[in-house]
Amino acid sequence: MKRVKITVIRRSVYTDLIKEYESPLTSPCRTKMGAVFYSENGERPEGLCEIAWEETLAPFVKKLAEGGGCFYGEWMKNPYSAMVSCNDGFRPVTFLLEAEE
Repeated sequence: MKRVKITVIRRSVYTDLIKEYESPLTSPCRTKMGAVFYSENGERPEGLCEIAWEETLAPFVKKLAEGGGCFYGEWMKNPYSAMVSCNDGFRPVTFLLEAEE
């Protein structure tokens, strides 16, 4: 299996939506811009948000780890990569996933 590099590319915060719809959180996402994680054998790296992993990242990382790619045709310039975001509508975090040789 290939190792997959997971890089935090962007963090967004929609304060207008938070103000109008969100119940106050005691512990919002703490993922840092530029953080890099490595998935070995398609497993969740230590320190990576469990919800982002389970709800978004896992299927893409596992396919890349198994040598797959080419998600949705010609979506990415590098067919062995993917750009995905967690499903937090208030503070989405965008991740670049890249299979390593």
